[in-house]
Amino acid sequence: MDPVLLSPDEKRRYSRQMAIENIGTSGQERLKNSSVCIVGCGALGSMVAMQLAGAGVGRICISDFDTIDASNLQRQFFFKTSETGECKSEVLQDRMSDLNPECNVEAFKCLVNKGKAFDLFQDYDFVVDATDNPASKHMIESVCAELGKPCCIAGVSGFRGQVMTVIPGSPKFGDVFPDSEDDGFLPCSISGVIGPAAAVCASVQASEAIKYITGAGECLESKILAFDLLENRFSTLSV
Repeated sequence: MDPVLLSPDEKRRYSRQMAIENIGTSGQERLKNSSVCIVGCGALGSMVAMQLAGAGVGRICISDFDTIDASNLQRQFFFKTSETGECKSEVLQDRMSDLNPECNVEAFKCLVNKGKAFDLFQDYDFVVDATDNPASKHMIESVCAELGKPCCIAGVSGFRGQVMTVIPGSPKFGDVFPDSEDDGFLPCSISGVIGPAAAVCASVQASEAIKYITGAGECLESKILAFDLLENRFSTLSV
């Protein structure tokens, strides 16, 4: 299928992004013709989804089996108090469509197990892990490896966060964090998390997807970006 070019309205919408030398018109058109699958619609996933919709990614899949709880609202900023009890993925789909009607958003209310992951991921160019438990991260990476798909994996706890991007053939999340319960990525319900730390983590993930799609800069391939907002420390570690 031939690439779809930008309309005059889209050129106006994305003018500030296209003004970036590393993106330009060609990069924006690549975003328009690209697709991203996001697993999880919590603090990380909702922020990544909104940023990629705003950036002009043409097709985005979001999936989450959970509903909105009052305890989510301290860090999941696109949900309302009046929406507690509603499906996260469906509410987020509406927010994304309101932000950018040109973005084709597919929402699934489901737990993404290995079988479902194979069905979802194969139709997308890039996968974002926005889950909050190590088992899901290992599963997502293993499916992406089998399908030859790039993915960005992140974890956040307290004031700290870590992000890495896995391109087929590069070092994997599982190489750095073996499949065990003490690999540093704890569920928010256990460890707690401050909203700004989740927002920083998600922003890096969204940036990784944009860079991979447009070819701008360097992704966190064979690297981990680690930060601690409590101590104002940011570091990039080679793996």
